[in-house]
Amino acid sequence: MADYVLAIDQGTTSSRAIVFDHSGRIVATGQLEHDQIFPRAGWVEHNAEQIWNNVREVVGLALTRANISHVDLAAIGITNQRETAVVWDRTTGKPVYNAIVWQDTRTQSIVDELGGDAGADKYKAVVGLPLATYFSGPKVKWILDNVDGAREAADRGDLLFGNTDTWVVWNMTGGVEGGVHVTDVTNASRTMLMDLDTLSWSEDIAADMGIPLSMLPEIKSSSEVYGEGRLRGMVPGVPIAGILGDQQAATFGQACFDVGTAKNTYGTGNFMLLNTGTEKVPSKNGLLTTVCYKIGDADAVYALEGSIAVTGSLIQWLRDNLGMFEDSPDVEWLARKVDDNGGAYFVPAFSGLFAPYWRPDARGALVGLTRYVNRNHIARASLEAVAFQTREVVDAMRLDSGVELTELKVDGGMVANELLMQFQADQLGVDVVRPKVAETTALGAAYAAGIAVGFWSGTQDVVDNWVEGKRWSPSMADDERERLYRNWKKAVTKTFDWVDDDVQ
Repeated sequence: MADYVLAIDQGTTSSRAIVFDHSGRIVATGQLEHDQIFPRAGWVEHNAEQIWNNVREVVGLALTRANISHVDLAAIGITNQRETAVVWDRTTGKPVYNAIVWQDTRTQSIVDELGGDAGADKYKAVVGLPLATYFSGPKVKWILDNVDGAREAADRGDLLFGNTDTWVVWNMTGGVEGGVHVTDVTNASRTMLMDLDTLSWSEDIAADMGIPLSMLPEIKSSSEVYGEGRLRGMVPGVPIAGILGDQQAATFGQACFDVGTAKNTYGTGNFMLLNTGTEKVPSKNGLLTTVCYKIGDADAVYALEGSIAVTGSLIQWLRDNLGMFEDSPDVEWLARKVDDNGGAYFVPAFSGLFAPYWRPDARGALVGLTRYVNRNHIARASLEAVAFQTREVVDAMRLDSGVELTELKVDGGMVANELLMQFQADQLGVDVVRPKVAETTALGAAYAAGIAVGFWSGTQDVVDNWVEGKRWSPSMADDERERLYRNWKKAVTKTFDWVDDDVQ
């Protein structure tokens, strides 16, 4: 009897493999970071072959540390950085260009051209998304337009596209020797190419972007058997049975199955999802309409999402670019040395502003500086920026859905920062709740795979396994909360209109 499920979490900064038991407890983990490649300002790339090599290695690490082998696995679930586009040759298995990461802004001119007179909302009624550099479709068009021979190879039917879930599954199931070319509805909903009503590729939009349909993976549910591990791989014959984009996986792992339940993930960026049930809710306040999950033949469940580009990556920037500290958790130690932000506000619009503004012309700004401000204030302002941006998304969700948040479930690497979690509760005016197992992204993918093969009976098992770890309650006075937020909103306006037409 297989006693475990393996989850592969192919994230923005690293790839992880985590072994879970039936109670949803972590048994063992393997993790490797991959290179962050910045060829030009605004360009962000990953080496897709390095990612695949790392995935193979972390699977081996996790199984070894758990003292098990592939025969002990009931299924494998995959979750991934969404919107990061990989284009590769089906005959050689080699990418034709580095993966273009979701944070990359090089496609702004393509986005503007596609929008034309209709503007950013041209496809929104169909795909639930504004035209933005964030999504995969324009990235594929850029590769086809700019890589020598790519357009001709695509027209011959030799090229395949996928977010990193598709790339990993194709390689795991055999690659050039019969690899399965699939994605799930959650990832497909982030390409700007999928019709949210039919859950199929929009031929019209693909044609507008010059993307042959032969490049696109088959769209499947989030929980079904897609294929099995390749014969000579680490997990031969094990069913690969769950795929969820990372934010949807975290929503699944947090047991947000009821309409109106929400979670917020604090990672490289921040992503809040609110379950809206089987009805899609168009946003009028800068949010995205997306697929939350689809279990087998059941109806798809939709969500409203607030996507924030830069949160955890701001802390990495302080560490790597400014050398303010050696380890990211040290930002809390610095921030605790002062009682407040000293009047400083840091708006990290490094990739423009995502929800709820969608301003590609914005760039980062540190404002309110006086001689009094020191690096401890800047550390604190950086953490506060995460909470302020989250509050803006919560406000937009309330306007779109009419749902008043009663508490916020949180997960991701930054939830270990207790100063941030308390300030988040203070800014929202509701309790912030961290689960006992904070690795909810990988756990959600594991649950989707396990449900598909009967390892778990259904979503009730997910609900039963969820355990509260810690809770933070608001303690800030209302007038202070509003004063800080008012100044934050003022700071945001200072980032607008920075990129002119003659700036690449």
